[in-house]
Amino acid sequence: MTPSRRRFAARTGRIIAQILFLVFFVFPILWILMMSFKEFRDIIAYPPRFLFTPTLENYRETLFGAEGTLQRGELPDYVRFLLNSIVITGGAVILSIILGVPAAYALAKGNIRGQKHIAFTFLSFRFAPELMVILPMFLIYTQIGLYDTYLGMILAHQLICLPLVIWIMMSFFRDIPAGIEEAARVDGAGVFLTLRAVVIPISRPGIASATIIAGIFSWNNLIFGLVLAGGNTRPVTMGILQAMTFDQIKWGLMAAAAMVAAVPGMAAALYLQRHITRGLTLGAVK
Repeated sequence: MTPSRRRFAARTGRIIAQILFLVFFVFPILWILMMSFKEFRDIIAYPPRFLFTPTLENYRETLFGAEGTLQRGELPDYVRFLLNSIVITGGAVILSIILGVPAAYALAKGNIRGQKHIAFTFLSFRFAPELMVILPMFLIYTQIGLYDTYLGMILAHQLICLPLVIWIMMSFFRDIPAGIEEAARVDGAGVFLTLRAVVIPISRPGIASATIIAGIFSWNNLIFGLVLAGGNTRPVTMGILQAMTFDQIKWGLMAAAAMVAAVPGMAAALYLQRHITRGLTLGAVK
């Protein structure tokens, strides 16, 4: 085989592998999207129907509630769950960034005794299964009044967000050239001023990445909402389960709820992607 044919065969193989990889990850999303526009008889049809008459009934019931079940001025249950998740995830991510960025900078650049062990301890919070800590947290929350409160849910989600933020930001801080920080200190900047005015602007791509990843993990969490949240703070993951009744599963309603739940995460990722690209193109040297 000539070199040109080998290059063509290698290029073709890469394209086929990329297409298969894309189909493997995108097809489930497309399947759920199609299901959200199907009526129940089209969903349970065998063989599966790819050609059907689309309906918006599943989205209407998800966003506006079942017809005739709402009182004047009352929000549909799923919309309340969606707003609860926005408050909980937003508060958890913001608090994790405020606490995690200085902690990561201290662990990456500081001279702290046992800092590797401290960093590993934070990471171990992600190793432990949530079921191992959820019962003690429930007992503590009910005794101190944090059960079914936004503050309690935000603090619980620190077990998800804070370790991710610290470890992601540690890798970014370690890659910052020491000369940039030394130049700031020569000009008279202290540690906190160097962090605020020099290190954080350079690390915006890392902060954006940590925000996206921590937000996704927090948004998709079910266990904390299942045990620590009541009727006032139930998150969107609990809202999706409302499609499961005692006698059936409303697959179309569940699919529509899942697609609506994915919109805030995708919007946040698209918005923060701009900051990631801007930080990578500007760079510290420029």
